[in-house]
Amino acid sequence: MTKKFPFHYGYIVAACCTLIVMFSTGIVINCSGIFFVAISEELGVPVSQIAMYLSFNLLASSIMLAFAGGLMEKFGARLTMTLSAIILGATLISMSKFDALWEFYLAGAILGIALTFLMYLGFPTIIPRWFNKKVGLMIGIAAAGSSIGGAIFNPICGMLINSYGWRMTYIILGAAILILIAPISGIFLRNKPADVGLKPYGESKISARQNKNDGYEYRAVLKMPMFYGLFMFGFLMSTVASVFHFVPKYMATLNFSLEEAATVASAAMIGSMTGKVGLGWINDKSLTAGVITTIGLGIFGLGLMISASSLNILIGGGFLFGWALAGVFVQTPLLVRAVFGNKSYSQIYSNISIGLTVSAAIAMAAWGYLAEFGGYSSVFIFAIVLLGICGAIGLRALQAAR
Repeated sequence: MTKKFPFHYGYIVAACCTLIVMFSTGIVINCSGIFFVAISEELGVPVSQIAMYLSFNLLASSIMLAFAGGLMEKFGARLTMTLSAIILGATLISMSKFDALWEFYLAGAILGIALTFLMYLGFPTIIPRWFNKKVGLMIGIAAAGSSIGGAIFNPICGMLINSYGWRMTYIILGAAILILIAPISGIFLRNKPADVGLKPYGESKISARQNKNDGYEYRAVLKMPMFYGLFMFGFLMSTVASVFHFVPKYMATLNFSLEEAATVASAAMIGSMTGKVGLGWINDKSLTAGVITTIGLGIFGLGLMISASSLNILIGGGFLFGWALAGVFVQTPLLVRAVFGNKSYSQIYSNISIGLTVSAAIAMAAWGYLAEFGGYSSVFIFAIVLLGICGAIGLRALQAAR
């Protein structure tokens, strides 16, 4: 089957990963807020109580990540991601029948378990198996799928809710995942090149022998200080990324309109989408340059936003800050692979990814308290400090890997 393609089958796998991220993350995470108002109005509960379903989503993902790497190693990415897509689609369809908050909270947890494989662990684990060259670029393109999905599905969801209601919209989205994503995962995904008689793209016979058992054993890594260093790298990068949600409130304090705030938020999303692909390409040239670019542009962008001298400056700052947002799902897995190798990568990255979800669950409250007592400028300044710490950790990790 795979030998009929005029190009390396790894590109098919990368395209599958991109589509999976586009639909799963684009719909479940990036479009979740579109449903909140309609659901709260029909059920007669505050929007904040509906939105708590995301907290259950993150909590379930955090717990599942402790086991997901081992499960993916045992059962393979193809099976785990196909089953996760089926669970995701079926859960969305079932949400069309919900009338109680606890049902949404339970669904949030189930969706979080499925997203563990589809969003957090899938593409960062599969793509390095299929590519020896262009690893960063392929990871960046797959990660950009979440931003592309959000841009595509947000207006579609809004239109569907207005025309057919939120219940029918859940059915349509769930059916789309069952009809498109689950079959794509089951038919086209492959766990590794050897399953179809191939070598990773760009790998020579010599490098294949050298990299067959490249890296550290999982248990040995747990005793290494750099494991906890990279856990903190992911944790702090995700913490900084959460600042994005406070940009509209910050701009309101500067007397900018809602439309102007939305423009800056869109610039950050465009920066994130551009940054995921750009950082992937840069990291293929130099991991050190990738770390410096991620941290440097993020700090510069936040600095421009603090200055807030004009709307154009804020738009530029938002765009550059978007590159730091991109670093969460591009720079983190590439650093983990560079430091610890391929041997136990899925288990190691799975554990480090816990920091991404735990941080997202608590950072919103932490930034909110800081903004309340110290103002939004203090939020951006503290985020700059955290990015500096991330830069130091990333460069030290690469130094240790040499």
